[in-house]
Amino acid sequence: MTMTPYQTLDAWIDAHFDEQLAFLQQLVRVPTDTPPGNNAPHAERTAELLAAMGMTAEKHAVPAADVQAAGLQSITNLIVRRRFGDSGPVVALNAHGDVVPPGEGWTHDPYGGEIVDGAMYGRATAVSKSDFSSFTFALRAIEALGLPLKGGVELHFTYDEEFGGELGPGWLLDKGLTRPDLMIAAGFSYQVVVAHNGCLQLEVTVQGEMAHAAIPDSGTDALQGATHILNALYALNRDYQQVRSEVEGITHPYLNIGLIQGGTNTNVIPGKVVIKLDRRMIPEEDPAQVEADLRATIERAAASYNPPRGGKALQVQVRRMLLARAMRPLPGNAPLVKALQTHASELFGESVPAVGTPLYTDVRLYVERGIPGVIYGAGPRTVRESNAKRADEHVRLDDLRRATKVVARTLFDLLSMG
Repeated sequence: MTMTPYQTLDAWIDAHFDEQLAFLQQLVRVPTDTPPGNNAPHAERTAELLAAMGMTAEKHAVPAADVQAAGLQSITNLIVRRRFGDSGPVVALNAHGDVVPPGEGWTHDPYGGEIVDGAMYGRATAVSKSDFSSFTFALRAIEALGLPLKGGVELHFTYDEEFGGELGPGWLLDKGLTRPDLMIAAGFSYQVVVAHNGCLQLEVTVQGEMAHAAIPDSGTDALQGATHILNALYALNRDYQQVRSEVEGITHPYLNIGLIQGGTNTNVIPGKVVIKLDRRMIPEEDPAQVEADLRATIERAAASYNPPRGGKALQVQVRRMLLARAMRPLPGNAPLVKALQTHASELFGESVPAVGTPLYTDVRLYVERGIPGVIYGAGPRTVRESNAKRADEHVRLDDLRRATKVVARTLFDLLSMG
């Protein structure tokens, strides 16, 4: 009996799944902890592994000065291009190799790629080296199909997602190295993400005046001043809960203080405290207005803080660290969404919704430039289930296998001559 193209793709992926797992294990075994962000070695190793499969990866090294200015050590982004026909869309598949450090609490080697009870464990097995493998083997399956196709596929393997993506996809796009018509970014298997939150990160430096702990009134306690500011910021979260997004999967804005640094010794009144905050923005919000409101809140709180008699007034500096705009659906994403939902629902045996997510991703960098994009890849229903950014991160092998098939089938739909 003659097999359909979908059945042929599925069968090829099944026949090569052990090879796909070995590829993913090799990727996991090269650390890409960011910070410190020395990611060029992983790109080199990935290019070697791709070459062994007959795929040539263009290596695009970001200038060292730009990388170091961003607080990283090395970045080499990769592009693999496959052209099937002169007409038709070019579909980019983007996954990032940089990851947060493993941290504590692991029961498996974070760089081992160990397979236990139907899951592979290791840092980036879920986010998003798994999709290095799913995207690569989906493309290989399409090539093996041997049918006439239109358009083309590009693999974008980049290394700046944890620090905002500007030196990853943003850099490739700004340099004119790529201009796809559609794109799919690494994600999870049980939903197609069509929108996501934005993120504003600010560094707030609170300057007081150091003093001996025995005579605290002789200085201005920067930590007390910072606490006054923190209380004003945290009060905003109560207001944010009253603002609701209309995007399914996204609730309301929120603010978090992720890092506080300051002081010199136990017996010294702190003269300087640095706060780093993260403000998540729903798609309906205006980033410029959000930043202006935050700065105004900080300024009012600093001005209302009363130092000791004779003490210096607080001095506050605010520096923007990151502005990641929200991702909004573009009209041209409909073919992507339809194909992914159709095949994922069939292969996973349940309805796969198109929703938003409170995360922010590199997809926004494509969407901001008018390139319709969605998020889909290998993984469970939620980030928490995968332990991404936590100990014992893992991906279920059956999710990886089926997601690879979904992507391959979707590429066939988009590039089919029919």
